[in-house]
Amino acid sequence: MINNKKIAVVLPAYNAAKTLEITYNEIPMDIVDEVILTDDKSSDETIQVAKKLGITHIIAHEQNKGYGGNQKSCYNKALELNADIVVMLHPDYQYTPKLLQSMIFLIANNVYPVVLGSRILGKGALKGGMPVYKYIANRLLTFTQNVLIGQKLSEYHTGYRAFSSEVLQKISYNNNSDDFVFDNQMIAQIFYAGFEIAEITCPTKYFDEASSINFGRSMKYGFGVLATSLKYFLQKRGLKKYKIFEINTKS
Repeated sequence: MINNKKIAVVLPAYNAAKTLEITYNEIPMDIVDEVILTDDKSSDETIQVAKKLGITHIIAHEQNKGYGGNQKSCYNKALELNADIVVMLHPDYQYTPKLLQSMIFLIANNVYPVVLGSRILGKGALKGGMPVYKYIANRLLTFTQNVLIGQKLSEYHTGYRAFSSEVLQKISYNNNSDDFVFDNQMIAQIFYAGFEIAEITCPTKYFDEASSINFGRSMKYGFGVLATSLKYFLQKRGLKKYKIFEINTKS
């Protein structure tokens, strides 16, 4: 705990057996109260490794639900455990757990309700091996999203995120897609609900075991991102109404 706030780290896993242990071992357990792993029907030994490590909360999907569906299970379980701060950490070791303290302290001290680990601030993305076409797409999409949403984030596409429970309780993330665009829908929901988002520089690693989507899936994701930002733009101006932007008034 920090400032009497319960902290949960959620690990949305899919075929993470080779990288789960090194990721888990770098989690600062002196401040983290709960670790939750959701396995999206992996074909490797992810669950066995998680049990060996002593992870208490393991959710095994009987069917593959997709990246977004996996996150829904993570956040629902964290709220069920009454966590005050929830951090999503990919168990593929693409993002360093060593930034957890910095991200958590910003929320625990009521500086920001949401913190993203940005690969674009600084030179972490290309230095870490991000493919050039993904870097260029990231920059173009982020520019367009900032224009449509009216914000100034360095990127909308990082998978390293920390939230206060208030944010998760207020936005309707369970209405989101079960695919990769889930991440972008969450950011749009957060801004629509009136919350601010902080960013910190985050190094990243691209290697064989790190999760990455292929070119075809990347194209689908990109169009989904643009559609999400356009929906935000239209709803903000009262021209359309979308289910993902429903605000929960009961916590």
